[in-house]
Amino acid sequence: MPHPLGTQPSKIVAVHLNYPCRAKERGRVPDQPSYFLKPPSSLSGTDDALVRPGGCELMAFEGEIALVMGKRAHRVAPEQGWSHVAWVTAANDAGVYDLRYADRGSNLRSKGSDGFTPVGPRLLDATRLDPAALRLRTWVNGEQVQDADTATLLFPFGDLIADLSRLVTLEPGDVILTGTPSGASVVSPGDVVEVEVSALDQEISSGRLRNTVTDAGHDLAAWGAMPRVDAALRADAWGTGHADTPALDPDIAAALRGLATATLSSQLRKRGLQHMTIDGVRPTDPTAKLVGTAHTLRYLPLREDLFEKFGGGMNAQKRAVEELRPGQVLVMDARRDPTAGTIGDILALRAQQRGAAGVVTDGALRDSAAVAALGLPTYYAAEHPAVLGRRHIPWDTGVPIACGGALVQPGDILVGDADGVLVVPPDLVEELIADSAEQELQERFIAERVAAGEAIQGLYPLGPAWRDAYQRWRHLQSSPQTGLESSPQTSPQTGLQTSPQS
Repeated sequence: MPHPLGTQPSKIVAVHLNYPCRAKERGRVPDQPSYFLKPPSSLSGTDDALVRPGGCELMAFEGEIALVMGKRAHRVAPEQGWSHVAWVTAANDAGVYDLRYADRGSNLRSKGSDGFTPVGPRLLDATRLDPAALRLRTWVNGEQVQDADTATLLFPFGDLIADLSRLVTLEPGDVILTGTPSGASVVSPGDVVEVEVSALDQEISSGRLRNTVTDAGHDLAAWGAMPRVDAALRADAWGTGHADTPALDPDIAAALRGLATATLSSQLRKRGLQHMTIDGVRPTDPTAKLVGTAHTLRYLPLREDLFEKFGGGMNAQKRAVEELRPGQVLVMDARRDPTAGTIGDILALRAQQRGAAGVVTDGALRDSAAVAALGLPTYYAAEHPAVLGRRHIPWDTGVPIACGGALVQPGDILVGDADGVLVVPPDLVEELIADSAEQELQERFIAERVAAGEAIQGLYPLGPAWRDAYQRWRHLQSSPQTGLESSPQTSPQTGLQTSPQS
């Protein structure tokens, strides 16, 4: 279907980062807006196909609000910027990461292909809209993956127009793509992407811009840059929306499940890390093991005049749940206030369906019996029947938080068992696993010796007098031929032979 603009614009200007949630995903918050150009030939309309070029695998969608200029803008002030906009509509700033390396910064090949800027289906009269009160939503195959409003943009629309018009004259019909919120990710042939822009009350809407991803059906000609991907690029492209990539390496996760938090805590203390426990929380199931990476949610104290704006609708609490990837732990900073619930059974169920590894909150758990019945490893400070609006406002996600007195950064590793929950720095995890495994092996040896009647002096912790006996015992553990029962050992304290299994 033809795009609704009628005529081709002289230019399409796209903003790199403008939503705080997207900036957090990318790990940087720009001081000033930055831009790239998309060719007018990339425009398309609703129901037009998004064609993935041959040889590419990382076709990405980015739901955006498109501004269509109505008046020529040249050196206008920020407070005048919005008055130069005639129309607002939905857009998809589509692209392929596979070709991003070829035009670093300009994005020409990665985002400039024919049809890579669908807009529509309806144009909204800008004079009827509040630019700070627009809502953007995106769906993939019917599942909502993006939901944000324009109240907290890094660079409001009037500022963008003023900034651009200092040096670039914006002509009537020009299009500005104003950035995408968190949740943008990769789609494949057959997937359907829908984007809608509306007023916050949804009484005025662009309708859903609907495009189906297809494959080009032919190879990309071999002259020029060819598609190229690696693991880092895949991780960047998939972002928080990748439903198939675990947040933690499976081998590391398996190794951590075999270690006690008491052992890991001891190893962390040896490295000078004394404040890595999330204190004051208990598990719904002491027999369950929690292992995963942190996805954070921060609550702030209730302020009634702000709750409607930040606590209603698709608030940070709900976004945090919808942003979860398999293997992540939802970690909540509720300021250790146990007098209102921070999550209940419905959102915990949704977290489980998203593949969450568990939930940790230093506040209260609502619907505690139902949450416990889910079997999702959950740690909490108290039970409470009241909803979060009694004490808290869900404020933001993906930021460093304080949970139970511990600093938790997004991506930190959480390990929990009946003793509690630890925060493990990712850059230390491999050496911690190796040293913890050795510590637990030593403690197993020590426990066997104590069970056999040995005194703990010189044995716990393992002293020089027991080192040779431990090394012989340790060798037997790795020997597939020898059973411990058939290999007695001599106590260095008594000189008597004792069985390692006695």
